[in-house]
Amino acid sequence: MKFIRIGVDLAKNYFQINALSSEDAPAVKRKLTRRTMREFFSRIEPCRVGMEACGSAHYRARELKAMGHDVSLMPPAYTKPYVKRGKNDAVDAEAICEAVSRPAMRFVPIKSADQQATLMWHKTRELLVKQRTMSVNALRGHLAEFGLVVAKGTGRVDEPLGLAEGDATLPDAAVLAARVLGQQIDALGGALDDLEREIAKAHALSETSRSLGEISGVGKLVASVITASVPDPSVFNSGRDFAAWLGLTPRQISSGGKPTLGTITKAGNRYIRKLLVLGATSLLNVVEKRRGGLRDWIVGLLAKKAGAACDRRPRQQACSDHLGNDENRRMLPHRDVRQTLSVGQPHRRVISLVSARKA
Repeated sequence: MKFIRIGVDLAKNYFQINALSSEDAPAVKRKLTRRTMREFFSRIEPCRVGMEACGSAHYRARELKAMGHDVSLMPPAYTKPYVKRGKNDAVDAEAICEAVSRPAMRFVPIKSADQQATLMWHKTRELLVKQRTMSVNALRGHLAEFGLVVAKGTGRVDEPLGLAEGDATLPDAAVLAARVLGQQIDALGGALDDLEREIAKAHALSETSRSLGEISGVGKLVASVITASVPDPSVFNSGRDFAAWLGLTPRQISSGGKPTLGTITKAGNRYIRKLLVLGATSLLNVVEKRRGGLRDWIVGLLAKKAGAACDRRPRQQACSDHLGNDENRRMLPHRDVRQTLSVGQPHRRVISLVSARKA
């Protein structure tokens, strides 16, 4: 059996395929299980296979690639425009089959098992950090109900525990609950230390990760997660494309040859973006102790930002003082007129309101 391309809609137990033997031939649509999917692709000749980059996609892509197929992963948002109507597995598989044939389609590099394991470390670390923060906040909140108020921070957990153990007025049940939370915080801290040691070992063994770690503001965690998340850097034409992928660039709303930039998109990997921002913040804190082009550039950038703010404030104050004059305020449209303009009522209504106000 020979096909030119196949679209696969992935799921946990059942997989829908849409296969084309030629551009004019009707599509072959089948619903396969995990076992029958391997049998189906092992019997057919190698061809182009498209899948969405969703759960288990990288594993399935490696599995089909080992059989000789040319597998391409696509972001789900880029395949949605090819859905004709409705929403079911067969329609999704047809849309994937069509999207994979587009010459301008952007594809997701297939991650190896080691890269996925590294990302699993980072995801587990992020989860444990959240759980530790929740436990510390719970401990501080519960003890505050008994009048034991302590400072914030995971490094000061022993302080509330010591207060709870030494307070004779605290009920035994409350002391026991505080002790359980303290044990959980200690266990989470130990697990985090173990994970970070493993991440540091993987960072030391990767040449790419070590090279990234030499950049100012980029540490072992950032270098490790970027190396695992971007298997093929050539998919980005420039560093700005990489920044746009992370959501660190302004939103572009340009039309008619007039470029207009909005707010930062924040569309992309939130974990990497958070680590990069934290690294840049730490760099700003120590930049005054350094010498060279980077320090001069950052100091100049901050000076321009402060200068723009200082220039904007007098303008706003002058505008406010100018409008504070009663004569100038009378020149402004009446509140009813502004409301009418905001909802897009006909201009005749606006003119009549203005005429009535003048009268």
